[in-house]
This record gives sequence, structure tokens and C-alpha cells, in this order.
Amino acid sequence: MWGLRLDKRAGIRDKALRDLKQSEVLMTEGHFDYGNGYHGRAYLNPHQLFRHPSTIWRFAQDLIDLLPGELVQGTEVVAGPVTGGALLAHTIAGLLDSRRSLTHPPCSFAPFNYDPAGGFALRRFYRDELRGKRVLLADDVRNTGETFARCAALVKDAGGTVVATVEIYDRLEAITDLGVPNIALVDYKAPENYKVGECPQCKAAVPITRF
Repeated sequence: MWGLRLDKRAGIRDKALRDLKQSEVLMTEGHFDYGNGYHGRAYLNPHQLFRHPSTIWRFAQDLIDLLPGELVQGTEVVAGPVTGGALLAHTIAGLLDSRRSLTHPPCSFAPFNYDPAGGFALRRFYRDELRGKRVLLADDVRNTGETFARCAALVKDAGGTVVATVEIYDRLEAITDLGVPNIALVDYKAPENYKVGECPQCKAAVPITRF
């Protein structure tokens, strides 16, 4: 029985990787300027991901299929940063209710605002919503894990408890461990990133990928 569950989850993740590439949500053969002084070949295109609501709904459903039953039943709030995870978090929160009984309290949603000058923040309304709640953090991509760490600190400060983190795409480069389960729809080790001045594609005159 356990083996069947593992096979099903592996099948979901394999299909998701194919779908992400075919839909050009996960782009792995480009020349991308990440806007942080680095260039690389892989990029998760949030515009393509959110372009059709059915796309984000499908991947959110797949992510929920990968969640342990205790998270499906026990999550009270799904929260995500407006830089990429908020829409995913909102979708997951709604879909979780469809997996639970009609008498189960509805799942809530909370976004983390972002200001380049001040970083992530929670409005007071959502801080109050998180107090004493079990919170699932969601984002589109996990790079170093720092975004999850900053959001988790805000949850803790608000009196909530992070029970797990989820993302569509894990670059397998996380350096921060929150001590809770992390569930990725797709693991994909991206090719190395380069500082702008050292980028081999720039030296080869490969144009920046635009979309």
C-alpha cells in the first residue's frame, strides 16, 4: 500500500515536470537576467504560470495530492509572499476545503506584503488571523529558502505556527532549514548561475531571453 502511494506521488511529480516544461512555465534552456546581478539558464515564469487560472489550479491540486493527510486536515491558514506565492497560497486554501468535510472550519489565507526598502511584512488584519493558527507557507519557487525563513519569522511573531512549506519548483539550493517538512511539486537542479561579468552566455553574445 505504501509502495503504491509512493508510485502515485512519483507519477504526479514526473507529469508535473513535463507539464511545466511543455507549458513554458519552467524554462530551462534560456539566458535569463535575474535582476540581482546574476544570469542563468533556468527560470520559472510566473506570468505564464498565472496567465490561465486553470494552470495554477491544476498545479495546486497536484501539490495537495502530495501533502500528508495530517496537513490536509490540520492546516488552518495558507500564507504566501506577494512576490510569487500569494496566488498559489490563495488557491491552495480554497482547494483544501474541497478535500475536507462540510463541517470542517474553512481554511484562511494570508499574504505577506513586500517593500524593497523594508522587506516582507504582514498587515495587522492578517497578523490577528495567524494568532494561534497552524500555517502552511506556499511559494512558487524555493531558491535558498530565505524567503520562507523571513515569512516564518513573521508567522512566529504573530503567534502562529508554521507546519510545513510547499512550492511548485525547488531549485535544490536551499541553505536554510526551518525544521518542518518541505513539499515540492518539482525538484530540478538548475545549471549554475553566474555573475553578470562572468556569464559565459554573455561572452558568447547569446541574447537575454525576453517574454
